[in-house]
Amino acid sequence: MRYTDNIVIVTGAGHGIGRAVASMYASSGAHVIIAEHNREAGEAVASEINKRETAGGSAAFYPIDVSQPVEIEQLMQTVFDRHGRLDVLINNAGVTKWESPYDLTVDAWDSIMNTNLRSVFLASREAAKIMRQQKRGFIVNLTSTRAHMSEPHTEAYAASKGGILALTHALAVSLGPDGIRVNAISPGWIETGVYSLLRPEDHEQHPAGRVGTPDDISRACLFLTQKDNDFITGTELVIDGGMTRKMIYLP
Repeated sequence: MRYTDNIVIVTGAGHGIGRAVASMYASSGAHVIIAEHNREAGEAVASEINKRETAGGSAAFYPIDVSQPVEIEQLMQTVFDRHGRLDVLINNAGVTKWESPYDLTVDAWDSIMNTNLRSVFLASREAAKIMRQQKRGFIVNLTSTRAHMSEPHTEAYAASKGGILALTHALAVSLGPDGIRVNAISPGWIETGVYSLLRPEDHEQHPAGRVGTPDDISRACLFLTQKDNDFITGTELVIDGGMTRKMIYLP
């Protein structure tokens, strides 16, 4: 899967899954926009890619707070002014907050929704304005298996991720006539820390026999945005090692 000359935006690309996704696109020849709130992290990823890359790919850092609509609009305008096109948008940026529903404030709820959900709509809307001029474009929204299942005190996060799923199929229908494909990926346990510190039981609880890695998600992003895969749209790809299909009974 070659992405030579493609312009790719990855939000929240300064760490974890976003960092791995950006790196893999660059390794496939793309020019990647590292859209990240943390300046130090974003600049480090862009520098790392540019120093390492030999396949023609490259990266540029763009500071952004995706909870601010005007910053999303400015990002898209800058990308269009500099490159004249946009091929792929990966909506990855998000925040988590574990708090009892008895204590969760309206401000905290709104902050999570604005960062996790509203930003996906706004970024997709602004990206689509560019993509429809090309009659082609791919958008992938990173959600979570927590859109389907929960632990206690995750109401705002779960609601934001469930909203992304609904938004994905709505956008796929609306943007389809303009040649824009919109899909979602729902990761399960993806270890972004020190993988070697995981316990055997962490791996064994997965039907696939291991905990996931950011590269598992990166490969899925590249698959969904490959130009020949334009018959795939409005769908959710669950990447969780089979965990959401596993029935668990107490002994």
